[in-house]
Amino acid sequence: MRMRPTLSWTPAEDLPPGTTDLGPVADALDAGGVLVLSGAGLSTESGIPDYRGAGGSLTRHTPMTYQEFTADAGARRRYWARSHLGWRTFGRARPNAGHRAVAALGRHGLLSGVITQNVDGLHQAAGSEDAVELHGSLARVVCLSCGAAGPRGELARRLDEANPGFEPEAAGINPDGDADLTDEQVGDFHVVPCGVCGGVLKPDVVFFGEAVPPQRVEHCRELVRGATSLLVLGSSLTVMSGLRFVRQAAQAGTPVLIVNQGPTRGDRHALTRVALPLGAALTTVAARLGVPVDGRER
Repeated sequence: MRMRPTLSWTPAEDLPPGTTDLGPVADALDAGGVLVLSGAGLSTESGIPDYRGAGGSLTRHTPMTYQEFTADAGARRRYWARSHLGWRTFGRARPNAGHRAVAALGRHGLLSGVITQNVDGLHQAAGSEDAVELHGSLARVVCLSCGAAGPRGELARRLDEANPGFEPEAAGINPDGDADLTDEQVGDFHVVPCGVCGGVLKPDVVFFGEAVPPQRVEHCRELVRGATSLLVLGSSLTVMSGLRFVRQAAQAGTPVLIVNQGPTRGDRHALTRVALPLGAALTTVAARLGVPVDGRER
């Protein structure tokens, strides 16, 4: 649910390796007006795996596409079985030091906004309440027929009631909230319909193969236009949904800075790429700027 659509990408060999110098990042934040663009790498320290980092789950997990979900009842059953089990772990994830640092920098007026490609809600839980969820949120569900929306917790309760004793042991949890289950483990899992019209329920996220709503994209473009610099956190920028904002900033002459341990598709547009763990790096920068990072959550 991160890519629209899936793309392959090989890091360019002519680009310099990442640095450990946080100076340019600190300088940009000190000047204020920084727009954050975050990806799955920011949430790995909360126990949610990345797609493309070390051990990234794309090596073993093919995310559900919008086309599969809408066309095939069997695919929806497999999806909801995996997602229901994954939600039990995913929904308990808490913000890490990186999320808390972003929230603290925002409270101190150094950020112009936050755009996240993640669907985990951890920015908001850490206090970045105005973060734009580019790809939606797993904490909400919507009906594809009548448009009724509701909280994931209520759907989880209904699925528990419809599937008593559903306790398979998953091989792992993925960034989109899916658990790795075999077809045998999925079994005859029962999917529940919309409580309003009986239609098909879908998580309120942008699936692979599905377009990000145009008005949301335009809102993000407006945030990029108003930023003094763009700070990318934990994203390989392999897919266009995030890369387009890096390209927009670079074309406008707005500095782009990246903190990501591996190379990214946006490196050639960046002033620097810092190859450090995000939690420690952002906490260090905040301390350098005199910004305390507390542990309070929403």
